Amino acid sequence: MTRLDRQSPAAIATAIRGGKTSALKVAQETLARLDAYDKIQPQIWISRAAPTELLAAARAVDARIAAGEQLPLAGVPFAVKDNIDVAGFETTAGCPAFAYSPAASATVAEQLLAAGAICVGKTNLDQFATGLVGTRSPYGIPRNAYNLAYVSGGSSSGSAVAVAAGLVGFALGTDTAGSGRVPAAFNHLVGFKPTKGRWSTQGLVPACRTIDCITVFTDNLSDARLVDDVLAGFDPADPYSKPLANVSLQPTRIGVPRRDQRAWFGDSQSEYLYDQAIARLAADADIIELDISPLNEAASLLYNGPWVAERTAAIQDLLANEPDAIDETVRQITEAGLRKTAVEVFNGIYRLADLKRQADALWNEVDMLAFPTTGTTYRVAELLAAPIALNSNLGFYTNFVNLLDMAAVAVPREPFERDWLRNHFDRRSDSDHALLDAAETYRGTAELPAPPALDLEGKMESVKLAVVGAHLKDMPLHWQLTSRDAEFVGSFETAPTYRLYAIADSVPPKPALVHSGDGASIKVEVYQLDVSAFGSFVAEVPAPLAIGNVTLADGTTVKGFVAESRATDGAEDITDLGGWRAYIEAK
Repeated sequence: MTRLDRQSPAAIATAIRGGKTSALKVAQETLARLDAYDKIQPQIWISRAAPTELLAAARAVDARIAAGEQLPLAGVPFAVKDNIDVAGFETTAGCPAFAYSPAASATVAEQLLAAGAICVGKTNLDQFATGLVGTRSPYGIPRNAYNLAYVSGGSSSGSAVAVAAGLVGFALGTDTAGSGRVPAAFNHLVGFKPTKGRWSTQGLVPACRTIDCITVFTDNLSDARLVDDVLAGFDPADPYSKPLANVSLQPTRIGVPRRDQRAWFGDSQSEYLYDQAIARLAADADIIELDISPLNEAASLLYNGPWVAERTAAIQDLLANEPDAIDETVRQITEAGLRKTAVEVFNGIYRLADLKRQADALWNEVDMLAFPTTGTTYRVAELLAAPIALNSNLGFYTNFVNLLDMAAVAVPREPFERDWLRNHFDRRSDSDHALLDAAETYRGTAELPAPPALDLEGKMESVKLAVVGAHLKDMPLHWQLTSRDAEFVGSFETAPTYRLYAIADSVPPKPALVHSGDGASIKVEVYQLDVSAFGSFVAEVPAPLAIGNVTLADGTTVKGFVAESRATDGAEDITDLGGWRAYIEAK
């Protein structure tokens, strides 16, 4: 199969300008990549350039290079979210009934084309950029590039997957509530959302016009900066554009949410990973816990307050005349805006001004915010069953950013099982360069591994299981693991919060692992099973034993044997031996 490794815009452009390759060769390779990944996820695209058009565009770039033009993005293939106009492509915003053929490209598209980049096509999205999930499109559901059972994140779903799968060097997305950061998080990318007005939004189908931003997905921060160098600047055609201003700050004080205000939605792995990221940041900066109540209240205005009416305004004609053409969930959200009054809108504006003043005061205490991008992730099936509630969970840490006019970037953090979860950093308005510098420093010190392998056929989901007694290797019940093709992960110890008992009259002899405030570390073995094998294993676990969560010494949580309280009746406390093997050997 054609290689689908990620591509660097800077590397591609440098090679083309230096004569080591040509834009035509890159375009030909791009066509091969597109053809290969179409077998996996054709639904990440809504429209694409015909091969002849793509090759013609590449030849034109080669001619410009030969004529002496210095093109910063020479021959770099890129994708554009299909709510941004590109001449020659329809703009659908994820809704066929809304589709139109723009007379001209959006300003950002014109700038990229002028810099030598080549537009491959328009990518799928949550309809009208309303969603953080990637499941709200009549063109299909783009799925996570690394596990097809999970959501890609939205609304810039197709753009993120196109970059993660190595189809293009970068892709444009948009961000109103996190749409340029959440898909980056779930697909192990950099997602850069500049300050409002830094990049022109002329030619963008609005979601909430006063706070919409165009964003970029890249594999690394230097490429995000390269795109920013091309796109940043004042555009008189955009009433929200403003002259460039770069605030220079050194992030020696980093703000994080107070522990009691962090939301993980039951995802202990994500909580652990965030704690690890904070520990890394603490090596070079002071970590300051903040009361984020003003940020949370500002976030609530976006969907529970009058700003939902701004989404309604963007599609009011379609909503009035062809409501059935709108995705059911998107329609439900935007119809709520019809019930908002002008009084509510003005009161919302006044309250947001108060909250922004409170948020701005945080910059007296900290130089940068380091928040999770999301508290968890979900499978596609879960989102389809609860499309609004779970979507809201994904925006917990992102919804306030645009309303409070902050720049933000999502960057990878050390993966565990959820390779696609990560932090994002926020800075005050116009601090874009300082923000990218700080993120680059973090990535350099974190020594993060490469992205995981792409899921090209649908991964069998797996579960890690800690065993403590009769299921250990060479013990009587170990066959219940080997018969299910369980893979040995390693030998570990639990956190020092457990006691171990030898259950009375158990055949074969079995222990009971019980959580205790005066416990100790107990030796365990961890195995990995696919979910169906895990389910059949759990069905055979006899009372008073059960399967629950076991915390290991490094703070990670896996499934494992636990016990009901009756398991200790008449049992022998063998905690001091440190594990079941020692007890068996002693007997």
